[in-house]
Amino acid sequence: MITREVKVETPDARLEGELTTFPGATGVVAFAHGSGSSRHSPRNRAVARELHGSGIATLLFDLLTPEEERIDADTAQQRFDIDLLTARLTGAVDWLATDEEAAGLPVGLFGASTGAAAALRTAAERPRRVLAVVSRGGRPDLAGTEALQTVRAPVLLVVGGADPEVLRLNEDAADRLGAPHRIHVVPRATHLFEEPGALEEVADAASDWFVDRMGKPE
Repeated sequence: MITREVKVETPDARLEGELTTFPGATGVVAFAHGSGSSRHSPRNRAVARELHGSGIATLLFDLLTPEEERIDADTAQQRFDIDLLTARLTGAVDWLATDEEAAGLPVGLFGASTGAAAALRTAAERPRRVLAVVSRGGRPDLAGTEALQTVRAPVLLVVGGADPEVLRLNEDAADRLGAPHRIHVVPRATHLFEEPGALEEVADAASDWFVDRMGKPE
């Protein structure tokens, strides 16, 4: 397994990232973190480790540049700019196709919070590249009805059972999804899945979802 620091080139930015690949990987999952988070998110890293064990490569990267992070620290405006986040994530998917190690691998998207909306919009924009999408405590409703109806990649929506408002929003978004989908409720889990065993259940569910679509390594 090789983990290397990368610069993810998108049309409007160079973003800090970490790409983990290995021989025989069946796919690569790009992570779109939520507001107030970054490529260092311990929750996303926990999921990434589970994916590595299942034979799937990962790209963890920042959706904002360091300068944007500083400007956005007080207002959080850009962290909720779904158009901007989508452009960055779609740019990352395109960048993966140019990377020597990741080129040719099917792509999955894992989105948390606002990153889930960006993941769904990117899946709608890159239907031939994106094979599957997983949302963790996400806001898929923010993707908008047009994108939700356009997505073709299978979607797994993971929500905490003790996060009723987000669960309601996920159920509403699921009703508008045009792709095969499932809602996985983690019992007694709150929004950040901090309860014992909750994050492990998220990681297992995500891994199974991606492996079912990407296959197991030989």
